[in-house]
Amino acid sequence: MTQTALSINLNKIALIRNSRDTEYPSVTHHAEMCVKSGVDGITVHPRPDQRHIRVSDCFELAAMLDIELNIEGNPFAAPMKSDRTSVTDYPGFIELVKEIKPAQCTLVPDNNSQLTSDHGFDLTVDGDRLKPIIEALHAIGTRVSLFMDPDLAQIELASQIGADRIELYTGPYAKAYDLNENLDAVFEQFYVAAQRAAELNIGLNAGHDLNLRNLTHFATVPQLLEVSIGHAMTVDSIEMGLSNAIRAYQQCLGR
Repeated sequence: MTQTALSINLNKIALIRNSRDTEYPSVTHHAEMCVKSGVDGITVHPRPDQRHIRVSDCFELAAMLDIELNIEGNPFAAPMKSDRTSVTDYPGFIELVKEIKPAQCTLVPDNNSQLTSDHGFDLTVDGDRLKPIIEALHAIGTRVSLFMDPDLAQIELASQIGADRIELYTGPYAKAYDLNENLDAVFEQFYVAAQRAAELNIGLNAGHDLNLRNLTHFATVPQLLEVSIGHAMTVDSIEMGLSNAIRAYQQCLGR
C-alpha cells in the first residue's frame, strides 16, 4: 500500500502576516512547527503580486528545511515590480525556481487575477510551451508536477511532455462531497484518472479543498503519493487550538 505524504501549504500564514506590514506570524516559524509535528513537506505558491508568500519566504524556507520543499505557480508568470518597500521584486516564476532548486515544482495554470487555482492545464494549448520548461527544471534536479483535471486524454499528454507527476485538482470532488451530490460519479473520475496515471508511470499528487471530512475517502484512490493541504489545515488548527489560546489569554488577565 502506498504511503501518502502530507505537504502543508503555508500560504494562509503568509496572508495573515501580510494583512499587517510586519513579520508576524512568521512563515519559517510555522514551517518549523510543521516539521516538528512530522509533516513530509512544505508547499508555497509565490504569486507575482506576493499577496501571501513572498520571494524572500521561498529562500528562507529553502535554507532551513530538511524535508521536501514544493514550490507551485504559473510557469509563464513574468517579473513584477513590488509596490511595497519591504518586499523585493518578483523575478518571474521559473527564474525563482531555478535559483532555489526545490525538490518539487508544481506548475499551475493560474493568471495574476485569480483568487485561487481552480482548474488544470489544457495541454493541447500549453503542452508545447511547457515541454522545454519541464526539461529546464529537470536539468536543475527538480521533480515536475502538473496541476491537472481528472481528464484521461490530458493525463496522457502530461506523460508525453515529460511530467514526473500530476497533481489532481480536487475542488469538484470536495464540492460533491460537501453537497452529497453525484459523489460516486465524481469520485469515479478521480479514481480512474489515478489508475491511468499509474499505468503511464506518472506519480500522483492531489490538492485543493481536501480536509478532515473528505480526505480519508479520497485517499483510497490508487498510488496517491502526496496531498497538499493549506486552507483547511489553517482553519482546523485555529478550531482545534482556539479554546487553549483563549484560556492562555485569560490567564494573562488573572482569570
